[in-house]
Order: sequence, then C-alpha cells, then structure tokens
Amino acid sequence: MDLVFGLLWFLTVFLEDIYCQGVYAPPTVRIVHSGHACNIEEERYTERVYTIREGETLELTCLVTGHPRPQIRWTKTAGSASDRFQDSSVFNETLRIAKIQRHQGGRYYCKAENGLGSPAIKSIRVDVYYLDDPIVTVHQSIGEAKEQFYYERTVFLRCVANSNPPVRYSWRRGREVLSQGSDKGVEIYEPFFTQGETKILKLKNLRPQDYANYSCIASVRNVCGIPDKNVLFRLTNKTASPTIKLLVEDPIVVNPGQTVTLVCITSGGEPTPTLTWVRNLEPLPEKSVLNGGTLTLPAITSEEAGVYSCVANNNVGNPAKKSTTIIIRALKKGRFWITPDPYHNDDNIQIGREVKISCQVEATPPEELMFSWLKNGRALRSSERMVITQTDPDVSPGTTNLDIIDLKFTDFGTYTCMASLKGGGIPEISIDVNISSTTVPPNLTVPRGKSPLVTQEGDTVELQCLVSGKPKPIILWSRADKEAPMPDGNMQSESYDGVLRIVNVSREMTGSYRCQTSQYNGFNVKPREAIVELIVQYPPTVEPVFTEIRQGISRTFSMNCRVLRAHPHKVLKYEWRLGNRVLSTGLVDSRDETEYNVRSLNREGYGEYTCDISNEAGAGRCSFLVTGKAYAPEFYYDTYSPLWQNRPRVYDFKLQWTQMNPNAVDRIMAYRLGFRQTGQQRWWEQEIPIEGVIQKGELITYNLTELIKPEAYEVRLTPITRFGEGDSTIRIVKYSAPINPHLREFHCSFEEEPICMFTQEKGDDFDWTRHSAATRDTKYTPNTGPSSDRSGSKQGFYMYIETSRPRLEGEKARLLSPTFNVAPKSPYGATNSAYCFSFYYHMYGKHIGTLNVYLRQKGQAASDSPIWTLSGNQGDRWRQAKVNIHPISSFQMVLEGIRGPGIEGDIAIDDVTIEEGVCGDPPPNNLRNMAPPTATHIRQLYVTLLLALFSLRR
Repeated sequence: MDLVFGLLWFLTVFLEDIYCQGVYAPPTVRIVHSGHACNIEEERYTERVYTIREGETLELTCLVTGHPRPQIRWTKTAGSASDRFQDSSVFNETLRIAKIQRHQGGRYYCKAENGLGSPAIKSIRVDVYYLDDPIVTVHQSIGEAKEQFYYERTVFLRCVANSNPPVRYSWRRGREVLSQGSDKGVEIYEPFFTQGETKILKLKNLRPQDYANYSCIASVRNVCGIPDKNVLFRLTNKTASPTIKLLVEDPIVVNPGQTVTLVCITSGGEPTPTLTWVRNLEPLPEKSVLNGGTLTLPAITSEEAGVYSCVANNNVGNPAKKSTTIIIRALKKGRFWITPDPYHNDDNIQIGREVKISCQVEATPPEELMFSWLKNGRALRSSERMVITQTDPDVSPGTTNLDIIDLKFTDFGTYTCMASLKGGGIPEISIDVNISSTTVPPNLTVPRGKSPLVTQEGDTVELQCLVSGKPKPIILWSRADKEAPMPDGNMQSESYDGVLRIVNVSREMTGSYRCQTSQYNGFNVKPREAIVELIVQYPPTVEPVFTEIRQGISRTFSMNCRVLRAHPHKVLKYEWRLGNRVLSTGLVDSRDETEYNVRSLNREGYGEYTCDISNEAGAGRCSFLVTGKAYAPEFYYDTYSPLWQNRPRVYDFKLQWTQMNPNAVDRIMAYRLGFRQTGQQRWWEQEIPIEGVIQKGELITYNLTELIKPEAYEVRLTPITRFGEGDSTIRIVKYSAPINPHLREFHCSFEEEPICMFTQEKGDDFDWTRHSAATRDTKYTPNTGPSSDRSGSKQGFYMYIETSRPRLEGEKARLLSPTFNVAPKSPYGATNSAYCFSFYYHMYGKHIGTLNVYLRQKGQAASDSPIWTLSGNQGDRWRQAKVNIHPISSFQMVLEGIRGPGIEGDIAIDDVTIEEGVCGDPPPNNLRNMAPPTATHIRQLYVTLLLALFSLRR
C-alpha cells in the first residue's frame, strides 16, 4: 500500500511539473563565427570583436533556443548612425557577406523573439582590416618658392596610406634605411594633428646626396596576412610642381548640337604630371571622350553647360588647375503683359491715355539678346510717342517695353515683339499682342452648377473657371483651404483654358481650389480669382478586411464588421453572405458596426463569410474564412541530444513538437509525417496516430530511424482532424554531433561549419583546415591526404593540416575541443570518472610528421607529455585510435599536428568521440526505436496506478 501511494505521489508531482512549466520558453541567443576571421577577442567589455581582412567572407551564425522557434533578425549600426545593410535587415540564422568591404565594418546585432518575454539580443563588432597603396607628396616650406622649385634648402616628403589598423611607416634612401638621428640632414616626424595617419621626411639644407630614390614602406605588421606596401619617389634637381595651359577661349559660347573640344597641355613639372578633366564637382557627361589632356563633347546639349576644369598632378606641390566655362545659346519662355496707364485708377485701356506692352524672354547668354518691335508686320522704331526701352537686367532680366503715349485710334493693331541672339543659329521667338477697343482686363467666374462639384473616388473630374477679357491670361490653380501641393506635385498648376483636370481623384483631394489670373499673357493688374469646392465621395473603409476563424463542429462564435470612415456617412447598408447565400441585411447602427452570430457550427457552415457595407459611392467588404483546419505544429528545436548515433553509417533523430492552439478546432486524430533527403523530389509519408486530446504545451515525440550519415533531411508534419488536413510545418534535420556541457557522450564529424565548437589555438604556427574531397582544390598535393571522409563519403568533411609551402618543418597546428564539465558522482564532489577518447586519423605520405593528443585540465599546468602520439606514414586509409582519460576537473582535448620534412605530409582527423567509461567495444543499443514517454502515456500510467490503489483499498 505504501509503495502504491508513493508511486502515485511521485507521478502526480511529475505531471504537475509537465503541465505547469510546459516546453514554452523565451528566446536565448549566441553568436558563433566562421568564414575567414583573423582574430576573435571574446567578451572584451561585454563585446566580441571579429577581425577580418577586406575582401574575405564574413559569416556569422545566430544560435537560438526557445519555443516556439524564435524569429531571427540581423541588423547593423556603424559609428553613431544606424545603417541597415543591403537596404534591409536579414531574417536568417546566418549572416554572410562575401568580399566584405571596409564600410561594412561595424557592430552587428542578432535579435531573436518568439512572443514570450523580452527579445534576446547579442552583438559582435566586425573590424575590417585593409591597407591601401601609400602616396608620397612633396612640398617645400612656405615663403621660399623660386622659379626652380627644389633649389630651396628645405624639402618635405609626406607619405600617406589609408589603413586599419593604424599604419607604421619607414623611409629608405636608395637601400639606406633612414631613421631619426641617423643623418643630421634628415628629420622624420608625424604632424601633431594627424598622428599615426602620415609620416613626413624633412630634408634640411638640401645636399647633393639628397637627390636620390626615396621609398616609403607602409606596414600593418602583417595582421590578417596583409603584406607591406611601398612607393618610390625620385627626387632630382629638376623636380618641380606642374604647370598647364588651356588652348581654348574662356568662355566658350556654342549652339546646341555642336561638338566642343577642350585641349589642355602641360607646360612644366617633373615627374610628368597626369591630366584629368572635371566638371563643376559633377561627373563628366556620359558621351564625352577623354584622351589625355583633350576632352571632346559631341552634340552638346544645354544640360552639359557649366565650368570645366583641367587638373594636373604629379604629387609635387599643389595640383595645377585651369578652368573654362561652356555656355550653350538658348531662347525660351516668351511672355508678355499689358500695363494700363498707372496714373489713373482704371484697369481699362482708353484713348488719350498711356499703355505699356512688356515682353520677356529667357536668353543664354543674356548679353547677346536683341529685341525688335513690329506693328502690323512692319518695323517699329522708338519715337516720342512710341518709346522702346529695355528694363535693367538686375530688375527684370530679358525684358523690353513699348510705351505708347497718348493712345490714339490709329494706334490700334497687332504689335509683335521679336527676340533673337547676336550669334544666330537659334530660332527667334515672336510674341503677338493685339491692342484694340476690345482689349479689356480679365474677369473670372465659376459656371453655374460647377461648385460645389461632387464626384466619386477614382473618377476623372474637371474644375472650371470661365475667363473673359482680351487677351485671355494664363490661369493659376492652387489649394485655397490649406498649404498643400496640387495633384501634379507643384504648389501651382497653369491652365490656358481655365480648366483643371484631375485624373483618378482621391479622398484627400476634397477641399477648396482657387483659380486666379496670372500677369503673364494678359493685363498687369490686380489678379482676379474665384473658388471652386470639390467634394469626393468614397465607399466605406471597413475592418477587418480579412480574418481567418478556426472552429470545431457545434461551436458558437460571432463575426463583427466595423466602419472606419465613409462619405457620405449618413445611410449605410449591410449585407451578410456565406458564399452566394444571403444571410442578413439591414442598416448599420449608430456604433458603425454590424455583427453576425453562428449558433452551432455544422459542416455546411464552413466557408467564406462576407459583409458588404455600402453607400452611394460603393461598398467596403469584410471577409471571414471559417475553417476547421488545425493550426501548424511547432517543431521543438531544443531537444536534449536529438541524435542517436548507434551505427556507423546511419543515425536516428528524436523529432519533437508541440501543437499550436490544439483546442481551437476538433481533436487531432493523427499527424501525416513526410520526409525526404534535401535536394530530392520524392516524399516518403506515413501517419502517426494520436490517442486522447493533445494539451497546449504538450511535447510529442517521434523517432526518425535509418537516416543516412551525413545526409540532411526535410521533414514535413501535417495535423489531421475530421475536417481534414491542417496546416503543415517543415524543418530540416541535419546530422551534427550533440554537445553536452556535462559530458556523457560527445561526437563530432565536422560536418557543420561551427565544427562542434572546436577552436584554433592562437599561439601555434598555423591552423587546422575543415575540408571535403568534393570541394578539394585540383592543385592539391598528390600522394598525401585522404580521398574521402572516414565514412567514405566525398561530400563528408574532416579536419587536416596543409603542409605545403609556406609551412616549415616542425611547425605546429593545435585544435582545441570545447571545455567539458565533469559532473560529480558522489555527494562529496569527488570524481573518479573514466572516459574513452577516440578518433580516426589518416597519416599518408612520405613526409608525415607527428600527431599528438594532450589533456588539459582546469587549474593544472599544461603538460608537455602527450597522452597519445604517432609519427610517420601509416598508409592510405583511416585508422581508429582510443585512449582512456581520467580528468578530475573541467577539461579540453588538444590535437596537435606537426609538419614533417616535406610537402607530402598532410595529417587528417575525423569522428572525434568522448564517452563515459573505459574504452572497449561499443555495447549493443536496444533502445533505438523507443520514444520517450509522452504526456498521453503518463496519463494512462496515472489511471492504471489509481485503479490499483482502489483495488487494494477494497
């Protein structure tokens, strides 16, 4: 009896733990690196720094835990400004940037969130290293310039190179290394304000031996394998800064369509200067042709006008620069206006009074502009009554005036203003102005029924103002009710007939529009204006536009459709439908919403429900898709040791998942499981029956067996209810070794890029390399190294040491395992555990060196004696090594490869394993197909024990 009660109590506590805690968990995140890092500084001031050489591949992986599977997002900040790379964030576990550039350095953030707790965020700073070619510039001290630049006593050679990290400079004269104090005539220093960015070599009291070849060597101390770079400058008694001549006029005035050739030649400078052409601070025109110092611009256009400069540079003194301006002749925008007698308060033209006709043209160049006047086609000259003047260019450029004094009946007629350019080649502009008894100021009116103007969204509408008078001026349209642009994007729109046409009118265009006369092409009087009201009707905007509702048979639920805005808003009608069947109609109440209730859902009740709410302008629609489909399963990615590696060539995988909102629809009766090798077309499918009701957060387990190493598989899982199939979810199952910080079993075959958290030791001579035969370089060294991984797969990966040049005999490469924590086995904390460390090695080649294995323990000095060692050629095959270890604290394994006397000495390792217990034959595994107990099994056991208890009490 006590035994039964004890078991019952234990099972109750265990069940409570399952259902209270569940498997749902907020996200955690960790960043691991691969790619081509030069150096990783871990957790420096809580920040990791990843150093990489420019042009290499950056690869960062965000490892997350949490259930449901967190969404991952990579973002970047550079300096103080936020910078989204590639124009967007990267929603992927792995961030990969091929051929990284210097501007892509900065701090990268990985953010993981799954709706539980706060998002998890980790960052890593990427430092891109580079070294540009150095540049030497030569200067002399200010105030000592003479015709011959370098007859002066003091010369400065300045060396500059862009780099990260900061560059170090050294100078040589010929083969002689120059240093501070080595020569009294030489001084080497860094300017205070540019410390570390430049290095200046000062030659004092210039001597004959100072005329020599000078080399500046820039170095970043070979970090990331970046070699030193140098530049040579030859200093002679003829060294001089550049001088140039332009063989063109300034300015150059041409007609559009002509070909312009600009010629620039050097007139001095040693070394020979290089010539370039620039335009205003803009790039040269695309069709321009540059040949040395000659720039040709074929078929030039007005857009290509501007200042063109020839620049000569030889890094001696300052660059020489000379410029010329290209002007393209043009005439455009001819306008006129009539000004009545300013001495009378009357806008009309009257006999006996003064009237002025003004004509304006935009001309390039303005000084070539010429005007002439005609009356009824005959030339008109300035006289006492017909005064022709030209307005001051500063007041109104390109303007001519004809003042008619004491207007007479005989002065009525057509006056023509003719504009032309002195150089010719440009068409003239002529403007006709009629002066007669019918020439009257303008008047504006809005036609009856045209304001307010009611239209519907999406229509084309015409706003109209009637303009009378002669001549008819240009009409300007603008918004009268607010400062807002017109539909064409401008603050004002011009119209010659008084009509403003708006295509595809929108609700935002509702409001007041002002039409007013312009002074151009009409009277120069106070503008006339009128207002037109525009009302845009639009159908109701409703929510939700689309909603999916998942319900089981016999459930009760309601759907609600709400009006957000509509015009007109007074009378709104609704109509509910299921497919084509009308369910309900009526008027929307004062709450601006309508509701439809489903009392007891049956099979015919599944489908798409729509609610149309309408007014005069149209209808807005809410859609509700009612379905009995089950939600997608949520794969559980944090399974403890999901791989069962009990046979050499196959592996089993413990697949676990929870069901999203399992109670939303009818009971899930089974899951359809499909799986296939990645890259294959055919799916293999089977059904997994489910007993009882799945609870929210219940972890379901199924074992995938007979998966082939090291292939990856695509797994698809679909829930099935009496409604049918639900939503599927897919994941990739990869072959990778489990990593357990409290060591029980560890296996690594190096199939994944993070190589099971193995790391390269920083203090060794070179690194181990992850490799596969399928990706091996065709130039590899023959007669050494494996032709496949340990399993015989050419796609499989292994680690090896490359012993080709520049490797030297005796150089060492060390690979460090993760640190393993040894769990205490006794209550007093002592550990007497034995572990079996095993691995496969391939040592083939006549120059094979040595492979050593070391055990490093926390708190103990590193041992110089290996626990396993082997040297020399062992043949072209994989062999297994096993060694017993007895760590007493946290430990690492160190695999050391030592280069032999030649290039045929590649050593490889694969399938590294650490297991509890002494080494021996692997025990048979009889648990391959056993799944861990599910909550359903536990409930069944609970009921069995409860029945046993009741029978005992009887």
